[in-house]
Amino acid sequence: MSVRLLEVAQHELDEAIAWYASQAPGLGDAFLLEAVSAFELIQRYPQAWHPFSDGIRRCRLRRFPYGVIYAAVDGDVLVLAVAHLHRRPDYWRERFKKPPDEPVTT
Repeated sequence: MSVRLLEVAQHELDEAIAWYASQAPGLGDAFLLEAVSAFELIQRYPQAWHPFSDGIRRCRLRRFPYGVIYAAVDGDVLVLAVAHLHRRPDYWRERFKKPPDEPVTT
């Protein structure tokens, strides 16, 4: 089982890393490490988090107000969003309903 990110989710991850890096030395790296840790947990235990609907689940990051929104698709984990949890709730829901853009494998 591999973890794949939609291009838009990869962009969200990159933007969050850049923003945290601009706030304090090492904070962007800390965000990246926590996101990678979440991806690894999801890869090992994809059913561990409660589903929202239609098999979509959210794994919250511990230190940052972000969640990894994902679904198990064809034996892989597809990350739909790396979402800030205090902004625009559910903006990512349409990403699972339309054909996904080309995922980036991590």
